[in-house]
Amino acid sequence: MTAAYKRLQEIYGSLQEKIHFQPKIALVLGSGLGDYAESIRTEAVLDYKELKGFPVSTVSGHKGRFVFGYVKDVPVVIMQGRVHYYEGYPMEDVVLPIRLMKMMGAQILFLTNAAGGINDRFKAGDFMMITDQIANFVPSPLIGPNIEELGVRFPDMSEIYDKELCSILRGAAKDLGIGLQEGTYIQLSGPNYESPHEVQMCRILGADAVGMSTACEAVAANHMGMKICGISCISNMACGITGQPLSHEEVKETADRVAPWFKSLITEGIARMACR
Repeated sequence: MTAAYKRLQEIYGSLQEKIHFQPKIALVLGSGLGDYAESIRTEAVLDYKELKGFPVSTVSGHKGRFVFGYVKDVPVVIMQGRVHYYEGYPMEDVVLPIRLMKMMGAQILFLTNAAGGINDRFKAGDFMMITDQIANFVPSPLIGPNIEELGVRFPDMSEIYDKELCSILRGAAKDLGIGLQEGTYIQLSGPNYESPHEVQMCRILGADAVGMSTACEAVAANHMGMKICGISCISNMACGITGQPLSHEEVKETADRVAPWFKSLITEGIARMACR
């Protein structure tokens, strides 16, 4: 047993002493979506700080807690605030919540985030379903001794984002009348935004949107055999695309503006995934 898995087991044991709930779907809420967790039928709430040794989110607007409950009768666990690599945590800590939600029983991971648009066909306020990703610019969460209890040493990454789940989201968006772009997400370390030439580099590599989270979480989840889907809210166009300077305030303003449609899409998507 590796030290990382022993720690994971200890945190899971601490959680079981406080919460008795088995989710089917794990949902990670990105910027601007934090209050979605308060709209579900809630069974229990657990602050990250109540779990000894658990990493705590330090980003403004990220409440830092698990919410357990039901979305249209589907049992879910929601991360109301994720942990980012740029906060100074090692990658093992960044993906620890994902691993913990799998141990709780979640088989599907639904990732959301706010991202900068690289594809010039996008505009601020668009939603992009993630169909693939580039994670080479942050450390892999699988570096170090492999946790055999979670997955194999060399996991395949040919279909990180499950095609069936993508099809479900595509259909849900169409039926709701919500536009849904599709593309590749690239994760850079942050916390600084990218320079114009860094955005050009991402574009050359084939990325359609850029952010500071998500891809490492998907790698860890795929390693454990979870089914994964993801949606980015294009909160702004990336540096150099429009010539406008970037700010976190702009990200939050855009995410807040389109949040009602984003929430509708999440709710309908979860309901349909549960029937797959």
